[in-house]
Amino acid sequence: MKIQDLLRKDVMLLDLQATEKTAAIEEMIKSLVDHGYVTDFETFKEGILAREVLTSTGLGDGIAMPHSKNSAVKEATVLFAKSNKGVDYESLDGKPTDLFFMIAAPEGANDTHLAALAELSQYLMKDGFADKLRQVTSPDQVIELFDQASEKAEEVAVAEPANKGGDFLVAVTACTTGIAHTYMAQEALQKVAAEMGVGIKVETNGASGVGNKLTAEDIKNAKAVIIAADKAVEMDRFDGKPLINRPVADGIRKTEELINLALSGKAEIYKATNSGGVVASSNEKLSLGGAFYKHLMSGVSQMLPFVIGGGIMIAIAFLLDQILGVPKDQLSNLGSYHEIAAQFKSIGGAAFGFMLPVLAGYIAYSIAEKPGLVSGFVAGAIASSGASFGGVAYAAGGEKTLSLVGVSSGFLGALVGGFLAGGVILVLRKLLAGLPRSLEGIRSILLLPLLGVLVTGFLMLAVNIPMSAINTALNDFLASLSGSSAVLLGLLVGGMMAVDMGGPVNKAAYVFGTSTLASTVSTGGSPVMAAVMAAGMVPPLAVFVATLFFKNKFTEEERNSGITNIVMGLSFITEGAIPFGAADPARAIPSFIVGSALTGALVGLSGIKLMAPHGGIFVIGLTNNPILYLVYVLIGAVVSGIIFGFLRKPLSK
Repeated sequence: MKIQDLLRKDVMLLDLQATEKTAAIEEMIKSLVDHGYVTDFETFKEGILAREVLTSTGLGDGIAMPHSKNSAVKEATVLFAKSNKGVDYESLDGKPTDLFFMIAAPEGANDTHLAALAELSQYLMKDGFADKLRQVTSPDQVIELFDQASEKAEEVAVAEPANKGGDFLVAVTACTTGIAHTYMAQEALQKVAAEMGVGIKVETNGASGVGNKLTAEDIKNAKAVIIAADKAVEMDRFDGKPLINRPVADGIRKTEELINLALSGKAEIYKATNSGGVVASSNEKLSLGGAFYKHLMSGVSQMLPFVIGGGIMIAIAFLLDQILGVPKDQLSNLGSYHEIAAQFKSIGGAAFGFMLPVLAGYIAYSIAEKPGLVSGFVAGAIASSGASFGGVAYAAGGEKTLSLVGVSSGFLGALVGGFLAGGVILVLRKLLAGLPRSLEGIRSILLLPLLGVLVTGFLMLAVNIPMSAINTALNDFLASLSGSSAVLLGLLVGGMMAVDMGGPVNKAAYVFGTSTLASTVSTGGSPVMAAVMAAGMVPPLAVFVATLFFKNKFTEEERNSGITNIVMGLSFITEGAIPFGAADPARAIPSFIVGSALTGALVGLSGIKLMAPHGGIFVIGLTNNPILYLVYVLIGAVVSGIIFGFLRKPLSK
């Protein structure tokens, strides 16, 4: 679809009479209503004005593009209007506006018209095009002008630098509606960058989805990143890059300023807020295992703040009661005996209560996007409550089923529930795909949430039966850990933490550790979590030990990096050892595995428990034996460091 297919000759106003913004908007809407493209004047006006409140659609250079996706729109339409007097439109450059394109998009519009609207935005940025529009005297001339321009139109995906090895930038544009400003900013950045001889690739986050998506390679090669957006965009992928973050209007009006600032080297380095580090974007189709890992980690990353915040608050409650003293006959109330401790435990419990719904909700969100969120949350809540068929005390055979009432299926149940909820939404989408376009709003607002909750909820009542049994068996096993079984489990999860230091194997061990916290907080903490954290601290500390005792085998830069690894290791940031593991995997990784596995085994042998899911040395007081815990970490670090240093080849002279 071309923009000419949306430009209606019958609604065009070639001599707009209004000279004030609201009056001009009303005059254009009246034309749309009079010709049957908009069914309700006030509803559409409300949508247009709501958009103007966010940022003016007066783009400058005498051009305005008021727009709204609205339930009052009968058919996708673009109204062209020209003022011979000029309108005080509160434009971004403060000058009068004389060219208007009012975009009316139906609420359930598909992506084809959005592509055409993007095309319109690009036309208006071309030199001389707007001036030609100011000279038209008939609707036919307007259409003819666009026809001529479309023959020469050429979309630039990536603008190359003027010379080989020249400066290259990446940018992201996005506005709140994703219709006009997004593409205007893209065109402006590409145009000005080309004039300056600078290479650039611009990703658009429009209403039709992400266009011209930046790859990990694009970001790696870029000197800096420009964000011109009025809404949230994916940011973690830019970790460690110089980044400028401005409103989308600056991408249109202050384009040269943004590019110069990006090239100056003065832009601040962006630090990703997620503890997991950089999220690499890729257009590659994931394998089944890769997809599972991606969706699981999406849920886990959103769950961890609740686990960390809630877990540490509950741990503090136990610590306070221990400090204040609890009578022996009241030890069963440890953590809630004193009022201040009870308040900490109550707050922590509230945060902990969100753990399973958030896990399931964001797994489903990763699979099915926003429609999956509500079904996923419900699945997680049901997993937490333990509701199930037959789990009603006074049903037939109530005596037999009484023991099943309210038995949570825990982490495993929420995990299964999240994937189940996401899958249900995907199936429902396919089943409802044949609905008329007029019912698109009802589908997304009513049918998908309602049917998603209904189907997912009843399926979870069945799923909870086996998952509750499995979860109960797992908790009983963990509670019974002692002697050789605790040693073996500590050895296993400890070694896993060092296999890829932040990769899938490491994360699997960590997720398993955190999943045991909820059921073990009341008993003083999780031995699995204790082994996982202690083992995860070993590799970075081992790097320091190796660079300290085997200085002749490391460069000065590597020895300096070894010092920074002290802080990273003590903070439980295993990823600090990745550069050394990547540079010499055959010697480094086996060395790290030995020390981490040893530490995990020693922690398991001693029955050390931990109530916090993160924090390293800063939460060591929340273990039941802090000194011995620290000793075991140091033993693992020294063993790994000596092995790594011994195996490392001397530097070539």
